[in-house]
Amino acid sequence: MAASNLVIVESPAKAKTIAGYLGPDYTVEASVGHIRDIPQPRDLPAAEKKGPFGRFGVNVDDGSFEALYVTDPDKKKKVTELKRLLKDADTLYLATDEDREGEAIAWHLLEALKPKVPVKRMVFHEITQEAIQRAVQDTRDLDMDLVDAQEARRILDRLYGFEISPVLWRKITQGLSAGRVQSVATRIVVERERERMAFRAASYWDVTGTFTPSGASQDFSARLSAVDGARVAVGRDFADDGTLTKSDVRHLDEAAATAVAEATRAATATVTSVSEKPYTRRPYAPFTTSTMQQEASRKLRLGSRDAMRVAQRLYENGYITYMRTDSTNLSSSAISAARGQARDMYGADYVPEQPRVYGKKAKNAQEAHEAIRPSGDRFRTPAQVSGELRGDEFRLYELIWKRTVASQMADAKGSTATIRLRADLVGCPAGEQAEYSASGTVITFRGFLAAYEEGRDESRGGEDDNERRLPKLSEGVALDVLGAEASGHETSPPPRYTEASLVKAMEELGIGRPSTYASTVATIQDRGYVRRQGSALVATWLAFAVTRLMEQHFPRLVDYDFTARMEEDLDQIAGGSMDRVAWLGRFYDGEQATSAEGLRQMVEDLGDIDAKAISTVEIGDGIVVRVGRYGPYVEEVAPAGVDPETGEVRDEAALAQAPTEKDGKPRRANVPEDVAPDEMTPERGRELLAQAADDGRELGTNPESGRTVVAKAGRYGPYVTEVLTPEEAELKGKAKVKPRTASLFKDMDLATIELDTALRLLSLPRVVGTVTETTTGEDGTETSAEVEITAQNGRYGPYLKKGTDSRSLETEDQLFTVTLEEALALYAQPKRRGRAAAKPPLKEFAEDPASGKKVVVKDGRFGPYVTDGETNATLRRDDEPETITQERAFELLAEKRAKGPTTRKKTAKKSGTKKSTAKKSGTKKAAAKKSTAKSTTKKTTTKKTAKTAAGSG
Repeated sequence: MAASNLVIVESPAKAKTIAGYLGPDYTVEASVGHIRDIPQPRDLPAAEKKGPFGRFGVNVDDGSFEALYVTDPDKKKKVTELKRLLKDADTLYLATDEDREGEAIAWHLLEALKPKVPVKRMVFHEITQEAIQRAVQDTRDLDMDLVDAQEARRILDRLYGFEISPVLWRKITQGLSAGRVQSVATRIVVERERERMAFRAASYWDVTGTFTPSGASQDFSARLSAVDGARVAVGRDFADDGTLTKSDVRHLDEAAATAVAEATRAATATVTSVSEKPYTRRPYAPFTTSTMQQEASRKLRLGSRDAMRVAQRLYENGYITYMRTDSTNLSSSAISAARGQARDMYGADYVPEQPRVYGKKAKNAQEAHEAIRPSGDRFRTPAQVSGELRGDEFRLYELIWKRTVASQMADAKGSTATIRLRADLVGCPAGEQAEYSASGTVITFRGFLAAYEEGRDESRGGEDDNERRLPKLSEGVALDVLGAEASGHETSPPPRYTEASLVKAMEELGIGRPSTYASTVATIQDRGYVRRQGSALVATWLAFAVTRLMEQHFPRLVDYDFTARMEEDLDQIAGGSMDRVAWLGRFYDGEQATSAEGLRQMVEDLGDIDAKAISTVEIGDGIVVRVGRYGPYVEEVAPAGVDPETGEVRDEAALAQAPTEKDGKPRRANVPEDVAPDEMTPERGRELLAQAADDGRELGTNPESGRTVVAKAGRYGPYVTEVLTPEEAELKGKAKVKPRTASLFKDMDLATIELDTALRLLSLPRVVGTVTETTTGEDGTETSAEVEITAQNGRYGPYLKKGTDSRSLETEDQLFTVTLEEALALYAQPKRRGRAAAKPPLKEFAEDPASGKKVVVKDGRFGPYVTDGETNATLRRDDEPETITQERAFELLAEKRAKGPTTRKKTAKKSGTKKSTAKKSGTKKAAAKKSTAKSTTKKTTTKKTAKTAAGSG
């Protein structure tokens, strides 16, 4: 007999866990995320395309900002299944996450399922038996204020993306996107790169001496702090343009510092002052989404998206509380659990008398969740879960556990001592008296540091806070000088953002929300605005062009304060104190009272945008970088300033439009992908231009073709090619001759390659041999044909090709050495998809709980995937075969089964459009009856809205 209660959650993993806690009277089913969304305008029926929803899927014409929602084609089967289960249920529990997005998913389920049974909103912050059983007893109504806030955000992002992205397409290049949060995040990274480009290093010298009390064995080091009473300049005394910011400091050069060091070694020193003061360090607050992402990046080397994915699995399997939160609060039971474990593991002295309570740190903190902590009223230690969790899941759980327990521990205690000493310099041309200082902190009681210490981002100046002990000294004590060394330094530019520090900056500025940080950081990388260089985030030239366009023509949309105020407004909508329709109206149509332009007015007149100037970045000395259709390139132009021939003053626009020419064409060269903007100096630009202008190193003549063979440096690496004769170069159309070209092998050097080697490269592909292939037709007739096996060098390395069948080779040298017998042996092996396909399964797991069959990770034609022999599920972008867990593999298979068999896009689109038409109108009518203010908007994170112009934050 069917259960009498239907509980709907988002994910299959969560459904499985919760079902075990509720028993047979409850059927727990997953919606697998969102089920409805605003369709792309191109997917609308012809009738709707001509109506008010035609442009955006949102009606902006009558001021209602009504959104048109349809069920995602991939979710129609799921909705049908939920409706079937609902027929046998007495009560429907909507148990999606308790945040704005979760509330919106619950509302869309309500709109799509149209239940005739009582509906209860079930919420919980952790997935434990106690929490789930409490939640099913303590339900509430759907919070339409939260729904309104999320729907307002969704519509805002749709309008922003669909209005601004086309501007980027027209003025920069196709395929770009703009978004309320992503464009601002991009600007943050670009501004840091601009600071690095403007930075000018300054050199300075200092002296470090080693001293010891006379007759004692303990020595210590101290740094030169002043010469003749004038403080010695250090890195923080220089501006980013390389100049000193203060006039009362002494700037030592190499000669002066060396002279002071030599004179110090010959001198005796005397302690002039000793100061000591207490040191106290308080523990960190428990994790919020932002601080967890930052620490996971610093300590675990997990990107924001990876950290959230691992945390999601920990939450859904009952190990931690909800992972999207701004709150640093802990429940009374959690505080008791943390204090108890700290007492048991470290002793009573490590726990303060009173529990610690942490206030709100995040700007515009959102829903009142707890901080991220281990779930339950009694925390499981890392040792207790080590048999259940592996890899990143265990490491992140351990990090969360340590942070939570440490947050309720005692302060670290100690003392900080500072010693100052004087050395009289005899005969030193740089000065008569040198002052040295040394500081050290001694931790006498580690307190919370026994459990946890927060990591740090890279900073300028390289502060060193390591603990070190100094000898006990008093004023007037004589010191022996054991040594003194002068050392030179250069000031460093502002460090680039990492994922951790970018998330921190966004949080401090009030931009975005915990649920958006990971997706925003991932989006700006996926869009090509930011690339990773190690752990650092580097703004691309494309990001410079996009940001410049936004700053010059849509400055309000990338203003940090304006973006933060939008988040505050959404908070007010969530709290019921602001009307979302009126708010959207002010954003899109403007405000008459303040004469503030709305988005509609901003995009009406774009004729004054100079596309070429927008995409031009001045490097200096007549060198610019332009962002072109096929990527960035460097170009030499007439320098800004006074034209020596005409006396005309060239401004920035003239700089962008006046290229110097060679043979009637501008001198241009592609910018290699690994050259960061701050590394592009005028000298580097001219070097690239010279390489591009270089006709290559002539190696000799190809005896077969009679053409000259040259070796050149290209954008994608060194290569050799033939030079066409003038007659061949003039041929066009079908008669056009294409010169033979071949990339150098990885172990070859452009400067030393010889003609014989170049000719061997140009001889590729090489025919290894010929085999007879027999095929059988539909009528049973056998046909034989001779097929060549060739050795070729491709984008992904060397390989063999026989017809349409290919096999990878292990080394590039095999292209010349592989024999027909060896080739046939390779083809006799099972088909290998990709370079790693010859290996056995990449990973093996236990039997899938649904199918009962063993699950493995394999490498397929389109990348790694998990399979139980019946269902295949491709690994997501950030699922690595080496680190994927068994639970994640089961989850991917469950999601794939829930989606049902893949249908052809054309068929799904045709059948889905007509059916959805009725649903659309029905949805609109039902929504109108309920409330105009509460039925017309939606936010989603499905793949459908990740299209280029969606503009999601």
